[in-house]
Amino acid sequence: MISKKMFDSMNEQIKMELESSYLYLSMVAYFHSRNLDGMAHWMRCQVHEETIHAMKFFDHVISRGGEVVLLDLKQLKLTWKSPLEAWKGAYAHEQFITAKIHNLIRIAREENDYTAEPMLAWFANEQIEEESNTDKAARQIEMVGDSKQGLFMLDREMGTRIFVAGSPFDPAAYNLLK
Repeated sequence: MISKKMFDSMNEQIKMELESSYLYLSMVAYFHSRNLDGMAHWMRCQVHEETIHAMKFFDHVISRGGEVVLLDLKQLKLTWKSPLEAWKGAYAHEQFITAKIHNLIRIAREENDYTAEPMLAWFANEQIEEESNTDKAARQIEMVGDSKQGLFMLDREMGTRIFVAGSPFDPAAYNLLK
């Protein structure tokens, strides 16, 4: 049986995942406003992925007999001084989310919620990729420095990201993620 503490924590995580989606959607707008359509595309894929993450928690709560409570979302940030600041912010945000996932794992263990652990382990592993991708982008932008040609090349590369999952509201999409 899932505890109230675990239900509350998962509802909070739904909020965090949706705020992540909203943050990355703000980055989509920012990158488009800077004519960095490849980076905007990369972030559009990320918005989709974060929404799927929220729905994964959403469906877990429902399948365990809990009530999903959609909490108020915060607008985390709207603008950045540079693409580098945006990517560093994305990396810092993913580190924040990793800490939240680790806390959920701790709660599951304290509450003896063994059925939540496989899902949470999936998220812990997913965070490795999330942090790695955003850190890599920030480091590459640092490497090109003030080179507009370098930034343009990175932008084009980021525009090749493919997101294969279907609708974030369709549980079948969950299985298309690693």
